[in-house]
Amino acid sequence: MAREHPEQISPTAHYTGYVWYAHGQSHDAFATRQGRWMYQALRGANVIAKAARLPTLEGMLLARHRLIDQRLTDAIEGGMVSQIVEVACGLSPRGWRFAKEYGDKITYVEADLPGMLANKRRILAELGGETEHHYTREVDAVIDDGPTSIDAICGLLDPDKGTAIITEGLVNYFDRATVQTMWGRFATALGRFPTGMYYSDLITKEGNGGPMIVGFAYLLSAFVRGKVHIHFGSNQEAENALAEAGFDAAVLDPREFAEALPNLELAGAGRVRIIEAVARR
Repeated sequence: MAREHPEQISPTAHYTGYVWYAHGQSHDAFATRQGRWMYQALRGANVIAKAARLPTLEGMLLARHRLIDQRLTDAIEGGMVSQIVEVACGLSPRGWRFAKEYGDKITYVEADLPGMLANKRRILAELGGETEHHYTREVDAVIDDGPTSIDAICGLLDPDKGTAIITEGLVNYFDRATVQTMWGRFATALGRFPTGMYYSDLITKEGNGGPMIVGFAYLLSAFVRGKVHIHFGSNQEAENALAEAGFDAAVLDPREFAEALPNLELAGAGRVRIIEAVARR
C-alpha cells in the first residue's frame, strides 16, 4: 500500500517512484501516497497522448530506467562490473532489485543527500535492511573532496573490481559547467578501477525540436519546479563533452533497443538519451 514519506522527497521523485511501481519494476515500499495521486491525476492526459502518439513523461521515465537496467545487467553478466554506486538514488528500486538478483556477486551503494537518504534507509529497513553488499552513503556530487565526495565513496570500494556510477534524473537539473565538472570527478573516481563505467540519462536538443516537443520540455520544467537544462545540441556534442571529462562514451537512443525492451513507448523514448561511458585510465 502506498504510504506517505517526509517532505524532503521532491514531486518528481514521488511521481517517478510511482511510475516504476505501477509498471511492476518496484516494491510498494517505494510508492508514496503523493506519487499515487500524481500518477492518477496525469493518467487521463497520458492515455490521450499515447492514443495520439505523442510523448508522455511516463514513457520517457520508463525508457530511461529500463535501458540503464539493461546496459548495467549486460556489464555485470559480462564480468565488466561488480560494484555500483548510484548517485541521487532517490526512490529508485534499482539497488534493491539488483541486490536481490545478484546477492553477494555485486556491491551496490545507494547514495544521495541526507534528506532523501533518510527515506531510502527507512525503505530498505522495511525490506530487510542494509547489508555488506547493499548499503547507503551520503554523497554530494558537486564537491571535489571530503567524506561525502564521489572520490571518497569510490575510495572505499575494492580497486581490483570493475565499478559503475549511475545518475538517473540528475544531470539536466544543472547547468553545463556544473555537469562538465561533475563528469570529470566521476571519470577520475572511476579511473582507479580496471573498468569504470558511467550510465546516465540525458535530454538533448536532438529529438527535442518542434513546437510539440518544445511544449513537452516546458511541461517537464513545470513538473520538476525548476529549469530543465538542455546542454547539448546533438549526441556527438555530448560525446565530445564526455571525452573532455575523461570518458570514451556513446550516447544511445532507447528506440534502437525496442526489441530488447518490450512495450516501449517510442514517442516518449525518443525524448531521452542514455549515456554509456568508459573512464580512461
